[in-house]
Amino acid sequence: MLNISGLNEGIVLDHIQAGRSLEIYYHLGLDKLECQVAIIKNARSNKMGRKDIIKIEGPMENLNLEVLGYIDHNITVNIIRDDKIVEKKRLKLPKKITNVIHCKNPRCITSIEQELPDIFYLSDAKTETYRCLYCDEKYGK
Repeated sequence: MLNISGLNEGIVLDHIQAGRSLEIYYHLGLDKLECQVAIIKNARSNKMGRKDIIKIEGPMENLNLEVLGYIDHNITVNIIRDDKIVEKKRLKLPKKITNVIHCKNPRCITSIEQELPDIFYLSDAKTETYRCLYCDEKYGK
């Protein structure tokens, strides 16, 4: 049995779709932080069959939950303080995302003016479709 020690203070991202933990690791910029991170891939799950889990040690005020909501809004965010879960957050699709996806339309202003942020707004929650702010190009999962 794999044993990863508990956290005194930090965040546990649970119920990540199996195989998506590294994508989340890089989107959150965890590779640039000086904190301990444990990634557990393909853990057994009664609910999902297989899942990934990410444990992040230390205070994480700068964690962008909107990125997580876009990648997979079924992720559970557990806030840990003094070795106990003090809060569980459920994610939802964000209404607006910035610099997470990039517009694929070659005529979009973001293709020419590369310093402009890529901004997308949720246009249809059922199909999880977003539209580019500048050119109205659709982007779905």
